Amino acid sequence: MLGSLTKNQCERVLLSELIGRIACSASGKMYIVPLSYVFEKGYVYAHAKEGLKITMMRKNPNVCFQVDEIDDMAHWRSVVIRGKFEEITTPAAQDKTVKLLADRFRVYNTSESVKPVFHTTDQEPLKEKKPVLFRIAVEEMTGRFENTESK
Repeated sequence: MLGSLTKNQCERVLLSELIGRIACSASGKMYIVPLSYVFEKGYVYAHAKEGLKITMMRKNPNVCFQVDEIDDMAHWRSVVIRGKFEEITTPAAQDKTVKLLADRFRVYNTSESVKPVFHTTDQEPLKEKKPVLFRIAVEEMTGRFENTESK
């Protein structure tokens, strides 16, 4: 059976996963990449090094974000968000975002792409090496699922 997820079901998927895909476009080009994230209160929070996606999102803040929760090929949930990129620039908001990301990911074995948010030795937020912190303000959220019962 294929169906649509409710808002609460979409939010449960977003809260349960760690990796999504962000799609952005600018100057006639599109780009989609995986991204570690935290979902909280209508926003997707993330960080990235300066690069193509940050440059594109600064030019065109309209983005799409997608997350899958897959049990197997017959049991899955998928959420798509359309929203606006908002760079986080004030010190207080940056501190809050770093804490949010660090709290979410500190219990996981993280890679180089997540480590800029916090030290891996003492798990304290970095001060000397700041990534670009941003959030996606959710404007529209939809979800689909498939749940095929075995016979």
